[in-house]
Amino acid sequence: MSSKFDLLVIGGGSGGVACARRAAEYNAKVAIIESHRFGGTCVIRGCIPKKLMMYAGEIGDTVFQAGNFGWIGFEPAKISHEIGTWTYEKNIEISRLEKIYENLLKTSGVELIRGSAVVVNKNEIKVGDHHFFTKNLVIAVGGTPNLNQINGLENALTSDGILDLDKNPGKVGILGSGYIATEFASILNNLGIEVSLLFRADLPLKGFDEDIRVRLMNHMVNSGINVHPTSKFHSIEKTCERAKVKLTDRTFEFDTVLNALGRSPNLEGLFGPGQSPTLGSRGEIIVDENNKSSIPNVFAIGDVTDRVNLTPVAIAEGRAVAENLFNNNSLKVDYNEIATAVFTSPPIGTIGLTEEAAKKTKNSHRIFESEFNPLKKSFTSKKTKAYYKLIVEDKSDKLVGAHIFGDDAPEIIQTLAVAFKAGVKKSHLDDTMAVHPTGAEELVLMRKPSRII
Repeated sequence: MSSKFDLLVIGGGSGGVACARRAAEYNAKVAIIESHRFGGTCVIRGCIPKKLMMYAGEIGDTVFQAGNFGWIGFEPAKISHEIGTWTYEKNIEISRLEKIYENLLKTSGVELIRGSAVVVNKNEIKVGDHHFFTKNLVIAVGGTPNLNQINGLENALTSDGILDLDKNPGKVGILGSGYIATEFASILNNLGIEVSLLFRADLPLKGFDEDIRVRLMNHMVNSGINVHPTSKFHSIEKTCERAKVKLTDRTFEFDTVLNALGRSPNLEGLFGPGQSPTLGSRGEIIVDENNKSSIPNVFAIGDVTDRVNLTPVAIAEGRAVAENLFNNNSLKVDYNEIATAVFTSPPIGTIGLTEEAAKKTKNSHRIFESEFNPLKKSFTSKKTKAYYKLIVEDKSDKLVGAHIFGDDAPEIIQTLAVAFKAGVKKSHLDDTMAVHPTGAEELVLMRKPSRII
């Protein structure tokens, strides 16, 4: 194995892999260090397995509706989900993806180093008893679940543990109201598991459009999820087989508790004495628009910078760093108008300004809304209305916000994101022929604003 490199990347997740491979394309001598499994949070213990679990829940929901569509022979009372079987199949698929990531690195000419890295200085990295030297260093170690928000969080599972269950978790309490909390609340509920969601705010998904937040909250309640907003956490106590979640005014008892109270940059033990770049108040590495840290030739990308913690953003940052270092480029990642999705049930897709943010600008805006029963739910007893919302700057007619709560919202918002980047106006949507019957046709059929703000 070599010991001297043009670039060393610490962290084999999506951002680190993208950076290493792109640098190798330009004949840089590159190595990547990973202490766990190549693929990182998203592939191994995040986005991909989570969505596979979401599909399991959706299939169950479809089976329960089958009789309404004429399928006979299904007895809902006899149907249950075996989570250990799902975990077994998931592990096979994740291992397959892990090998793909390893092979992509190897065929790109990137050397793979396994173990925990310690930054001796900006040009020297220690892994076990081996020392490696580099001209440039990229930190791409991602984030890790917070364990210090309340006492006793070590008694709760993280999303890692929920994705590796070998038996039914029993009655589950989920702490938090962000992506991880709301997604797993929906997923586990669809798998027939009793779920309680406890969070500090009055509505889930802080920072999202309030109309989306309200609809998600109502849907969770109507779906049988026990929702407890404005919860003031005190501690978690482990009993013989259960866990007690203590609030300031009451106590809940669960078989399993999921800690979804946020994540922090994964920097523990990474830097030797005096070698850390400047960190922010949340422990994140502070970087400039080119992902440069306070130390020359030391860069940071992805969740460890705690800016926009999304996999595609980390990938874009990694590639930009490689392009600028080894292809004489000057790329900067555009963080404006980034679409995002929340895989609740139904899912959420969103891009641009919320109505609350639009109100704080100096310009007036038109709000367009459409709420309807999806055709797919026509025969079901419990109907969840889809909701589409557009925010249009009045003077320019430019679409500045779009928020969708309903089936296929993530797929729709991805396509709409292209239009956003192209500067789409409301008049462009009005001039577009609808595809019928679809939910997405509502985007081009909303004519009269529901209000002007």
